[in-house]
Amino acid sequence: MLDYIAPIALLIGSNVFMTLAWYGHLKFTDRPLWIVIIVSWGIAFFEYCLQVPGNRIGYRVYSPAQLKTIQEIITLIVFVVFSVAYLDATIKWNHLVGFGLIVAAAFFIFLD
Repeated sequence: MLDYIAPIALLIGSNVFMTLAWYGHLKFTDRPLWIVIIVSWGIAFFEYCLQVPGNRIGYRVYSPAQLKTIQEIITLIVFVVFSVAYLDATIKWNHLVGFGLIVAAAFFIFLD
C-alpha cells in the first residue's frame, strides 16, 4: 500500500517546490533576472530530491503514463492553490473547464 501512497505524497511535495521555483519570483519582478534564476535553481534542487524517489517508488506500481498523469493532476491542484493564495490570481470558469478536461483525460489513462 505504501508503494501507492508514497509517490503521491512525494510528488505533492516536489510540485510545491517546483511551483515556487517557477512562479514564486513573479512577486519579485524588481530583482535582477540572474538572481532569480539562481534562487529558482536552488529551490528546484529540493523538487528533484522528492520527484526522483517519488517516480522511482511509483514505477513499482504505476506505469510511466500513469505516473505522468498523477504528476499533472497534482501540478494543477498545487498551481491553482498557489495562484490564488500567493499570486492573488483569479481562476475563471474557462480555466476550471480546461483543468476538468485534463482530469477527464486522466480517467482514461487509468482504465485497464
